Amino acid sequence: MGIKRPITIGRIDYANAWPLFHQFEEHASINSYEVISRVPSVLNRMLHNGELDVSAISSFSYGQNANDYVLLPQLSVGSVGDVNSILLFLKEPIERKRPERIAVTTTSATSINLLKMIMMMRFECTPEYVSAEPVLDSMLETTDAALIIGDPAIQASWKNHGLHVIDLGRLWNEWTGLGMTYAVVAARKQVADAAPEAIQAVYEALIASKQYNKTHLEPLITIACKQLGGDSKYWDRYFHSLQYDFGSKLQEGLRLYFRYAKQLGLLSHDVELTFFEDQSAQ
Repeated sequence: MGIKRPITIGRIDYANAWPLFHQFEEHASINSYEVISRVPSVLNRMLHNGELDVSAISSFSYGQNANDYVLLPQLSVGSVGDVNSILLFLKEPIERKRPERIAVTTTSATSINLLKMIMMMRFECTPEYVSAEPVLDSMLETTDAALIIGDPAIQASWKNHGLHVIDLGRLWNEWTGLGMTYAVVAARKQVADAAPEAIQAVYEALIASKQYNKTHLEPLITIACKQLGGDSKYWDRYFHSLQYDFGSKLQEGLRLYFRYAKQLGLLSHDVELTFFEDQSAQ
């Protein structure tokens, strides 16, 4: 049993995932591992291709590959209400005019498909979606709206651009009454079966990192102000608005998301949430 190489771990390169990964190395007892920091779309591809053993990935990517993955319990990036970093910027209020063409970020799968669900099922419209780099002005040159996620969405929300902004986390919660899980932490099932002790060590380190960071947000707030801008009050509110524990309301919301994805043909199959078994409880 085991694998004869370093465990590779994917870390989402956005502030919303910092509480899962900040100072992860200080809590890790595993002897050899490599942490790779990328945007979600790249991590999705790397885990699928076997270039990573464990990674934070878009929830939709888990749905696409659920048979090959196991979820690490109590680890996610989600919200019950405002997420503040998955934002749709519109030239006109959606109540007045449905968008016909929307530029969408190239960096995540979950948010794009969440937007498609909301447009089709909540607003009964089917706009054209155009992939674009997350630069608001250029995205809106030939479209009615733009979807941006992560740090670029936060920074765009601070500008006085006169646009109408919809927070997809808030809208999902108002529409369904549930939370939404944007990213999960998954391990390749093949690796979890071959080296459960190694995956357990990664899992315990991530849990310790999350628990520590949730009660010691000041360093994250300082880093965010320095690297991304804004003030400490904004970042304190931002981190407190997110949920990292993958609780029942978030799991229920994700199951509904997957049911809608299947219903709309965004996924070809039903999705079950399958979890890695905590080896310490054996």
